[in-house]
Amino acid sequence: MAEVLVLVDAAAGTVRKATTELLTIAAALGEPSAVVFGSADALAPALAEYGAAKVYAVDGADFDDYLVAPKAEALAQLVAQTSPAAVLVTSNAENKEIAARLAVKIGSGLLTDAVAVNPDASAVQSVFGGAMTVTSKVTVGVPVITVRANSVEPKAAPAAGAVVPVAVAVSAGAKAAQVLERVSEAKGSRPALADAAVIVSGGRGMGNADNFKLLEALADTLGAAIGASRAATDAGWVPHTMQVGQTGVTVSPQLYLAVGISGAIQHRAGMQTSKTIVAINKDPEAPIFELADFGVVGDLFEVVPQLTEELAKRTA
Repeated sequence: MAEVLVLVDAAAGTVRKATTELLTIAAALGEPSAVVFGSADALAPALAEYGAAKVYAVDGADFDDYLVAPKAEALAQLVAQTSPAAVLVTSNAENKEIAARLAVKIGSGLLTDAVAVNPDASAVQSVFGGAMTVTSKVTVGVPVITVRANSVEPKAAPAAGAVVPVAVAVSAGAKAAQVLERVSEAKGSRPALADAAVIVSGGRGMGNADNFKLLEALADTLGAAIGASRAATDAGWVPHTMQVGQTGVTVSPQLYLAVGISGAIQHRAGMQTSKTIVAINKDPEAPIFELADFGVVGDLFEVVPQLTEELAKRTA
């Protein structure tokens, strides 16, 4: 059975849920093998729990202080050594660049933002701003596929998780751009937007930055991340890192609550693969209702506090 390489995303020594989803997908394609840049000892048990037969530990000396080029080179060398059936990575900004560079280096096709991957390595994608769903397949080389978070439910499938050290040679050209400084952003208790299973987003209807406190209270009752439309971020009410949409973060949570969001096409393109969509808007003609599974026509300043109160009772 051919290996399927899964690029690991981890934070503070913990494997992200999106990586366990990729391991679950990989099991349907072949034998999952995880790839870690740097030491893999701390991550190996969690990766093994979700099916990683091998955990390739690529020496991190050439990666921490540089941008994505060294990682792409290292992955290309690992692909040459292992001849995998596919390479899977999560669909975030850095990983999509790595995937693109890798595909060029190994002469393979690239599929991005898949919402599902079939056993034949074909990928289901939402395209043209979400107007169509297509199934695509790489016809040349090793398929390189980036997959949106929350595309599948991860399933535990204990495997060996044997750590395999990997030595690679990174060219001087790949080190042309060096990281000189890192600044850690303060993180709250809420999940990261791209990985969240539940997202509460606010739009122009929120009125101002202070009113986002209503969404914070609602999000806290649901253990949700908070997002926003482009109108809200352009107005300066919240940071642009919270923007959901075609020009922001593309998400696919189990539950998406759109509050005071009209539903412009660029916003819909970034969230319409959500499993369940609930819209709250006082305009019954708002385009968001065309997409919503459940719609509430009403004043958000009345609906959201009532919803928060009721949820708090049920979760107490």
